[in-house]
Amino acid sequence: MESEPNLTETKNWLDILILIGILYLFLYSINLLGHSFKLFGKGFAESLLSTTSNPYLGLFLGIFATSIIQSSSTTTSIIVGLVAAGTLSLENAIPMVMGANIGTTVTNMLVSFGHATRRTEFRRAFSAAIVHDLFNVFSVIVLFPLELKFHPIQKTAQLLGVGFVDIGGLKLFNPLKFIIQPAIDLTQLVLGHLPHAAVIMAILSLVVLFFSLAQMVVKVRKMVLGKIEMVIDKYLFGSDFTSLLLGLGVTAIVQSSSVTTSLVVPLAGAGILTVKQVFPYTLGANIGTTVTALIAALATSNAVAVTVAFAHLIFNIFGILIFYPLRVLPISLATRLGNFAGTSQRNVFIIIGVFVLLFMIPMLIVIF
Repeated sequence: MESEPNLTETKNWLDILILIGILYLFLYSINLLGHSFKLFGKGFAESLLSTTSNPYLGLFLGIFATSIIQSSSTTTSIIVGLVAAGTLSLENAIPMVMGANIGTTVTNMLVSFGHATRRTEFRRAFSAAIVHDLFNVFSVIVLFPLELKFHPIQKTAQLLGVGFVDIGGLKLFNPLKFIIQPAIDLTQLVLGHLPHAAVIMAILSLVVLFFSLAQMVVKVRKMVLGKIEMVIDKYLFGSDFTSLLLGLGVTAIVQSSSVTTSLVVPLAGAGILTVKQVFPYTLGANIGTTVTALIAALATSNAVAVTVAFAHLIFNIFGILIFYPLRVLPISLATRLGNFAGTSQRNVFIIIGVFVLLFMIPMLIVIF
């Protein structure tokens, strides 16, 4: 009889180790996808962002450039560098920063599509993924015209930036990069010399992403029937405040809101988290993603560059102050869109088709 509990304990530890391995593959796939996108167009994105003085076009370019390189932190850091070099004005940089917030959500949408063959899962996963988009879009709809007319973000950022100009740059240790980067480097070494290496790596990343996602949902659903579910539900996502802090902290550490928000999509798909729990977590991720650009700006010791970095932070804070009290709007709309997506396989194809038309086709046309 004694061997039975030992066998159960061994099985539990084995399940945990397998889940860690699957999670590693999942994080590897997301980072490889970002790496392949950067091979497509980081230089292109930089030249793109430096070519406009029109705030409306700047907003679109911020969305588009971030969709290509899949990192609002990288886009904002590029913008900070362009402002510091005098290539881009502060007024033109702020709309681009707003656009960067929208463009960074492509990855978690792709993750939700991994549930497309299971409509109930897809309904929950898609709602959790798109609530981040809706918050960013609503924030831009409200704050972009206000910024053009009254410049509240610019003025607040300038006030904050004054005391930070001469602090100098800091460098944060990124544990995710430390763990995942060797695998990315090895992939680059093996595949980097092949024709269309970026395309091959993007395809590989999607294959690994969807495989690891399917396995993760099965394992997580099995494991959360016990104590892990209580930890997730009661402690990590027990209140809006803890969810927001978790999103902020994880994103500040891993320096990627795409990774942070993508991690909760399969948990929502498995029915462990609700859209209401995911929403404050994504708000925290939006604040956490501003840390990288702030560090880059402080390293320049350029007053305008520091102001741009603070503008990214202020934009997200203002958005939270407006739409957290009105959270019923993004949450209910995300739920309705998820319900629509999960009604039939036809609707699944409609959702994926709209995504391809809005993001992937324009991206591929410009890249090639």
